[in-house]
Amino acid sequence: MPPEITPNHIRRKARASLSNAAGRYDLACDAVDDGWFQDTPEAVIPTEVRQETARSLITYNRSPDLPFDRSINPYRGCEHGCIYCFARPTHAYLGLSPGMDFETRLVARPNAAGVLQRELSAPRYKAAPIALGTNTDPYQPCERDYGITRACLEVLRDFNHPVAIVTKGAMVERDLDILAPMAAKGLVRVGISVTTLDADLSRRMEPRAPLPARRLAAIRRLTEAGVPVRVMTSPVVPGLTDHELEALLAAGAEAGADAASWIMLRLPREVSELWQEWLAEHEPGRAAKVMARLREMHGGRDYDPRWGHRMRGEGRYAEMIAQRFKAACRRLSLQERTSGLRCDLFQRPPQPGDQLALF
Repeated sequence: MPPEITPNHIRRKARASLSNAAGRYDLACDAVDDGWFQDTPEAVIPTEVRQETARSLITYNRSPDLPFDRSINPYRGCEHGCIYCFARPTHAYLGLSPGMDFETRLVARPNAAGVLQRELSAPRYKAAPIALGTNTDPYQPCERDYGITRACLEVLRDFNHPVAIVTKGAMVERDLDILAPMAAKGLVRVGISVTTLDADLSRRMEPRAPLPARRLAAIRRLTEAGVPVRVMTSPVVPGLTDHELEALLAAGAEAGADAASWIMLRLPREVSELWQEWLAEHEPGRAAKVMARLREMHGGRDYDPRWGHRMRGEGRYAEMIAQRFKAACRRLSLQERTSGLRCDLFQRPPQPGDQLALF
């Protein structure tokens, strides 16, 4: 299926994708040149946010690669626009493109907090850490307008429910009034993803995410408030950011992080083509090396989806990255595994219509 290339008269400023191919389930929407194209003034590609009424919010998984079995995502799509994002293919389920649509046509779920409260109140529900923001960033720019992430955190706080947050967004600082008291009870941990310390590379690869220095400042602000933070050097891009691994971990430790993790670059489904388009435009001199390294780790393929392999790859190069990571963590006193969040404090708060206790 040929990609739908963004017309030249549309400025792609602060966007990562070069194309907008139809999603897997919407193959009839390829652009067709009808001969009526006319030159028009340059225009930026706007962000559109539509609202969705969520019927359920908590998603359960049985993946042996993940340290959690449930997660919530307030938004679909992500305006940060990270070109390497493994979640891009999920936009195809909405009949949208994993390319430009993923970062410009978003879905907000304004009733998410109410649905979460209902699900946590179910008599059979048993508490376990909920991962917040595993698919798309809960602190992407539209959170400033919708506040859905904060509303969900308020529910989790009221239930004393443990939560692990993953984000690149410095807006997480806004919710310190919720996170700090939860952290004091052992109910929250935050993971901040820092992919590179090169501001120029970050701006091209993650066009609307906070710059690396700002993310490190967020780590410092959170840890100073007592919120434990994991610095996530993810993804490691072979031939592009891999040389920064030790520097990234050192910067995270200096900012106050007490733990660290890493994941190798993953290119599932449409992400591979989008990533290679990006390389051809932004890093043509390194493109062949980057892809050769990735294929070396995945048996000659761009991506190997097998459990136990998809996150790290295999072979000498993958083993070298793992050894470098472990050595740096030992030197910097960064934990790879942390103590679990508390689940014993979970308690359903009184609900309207509840029978009052006699004593």
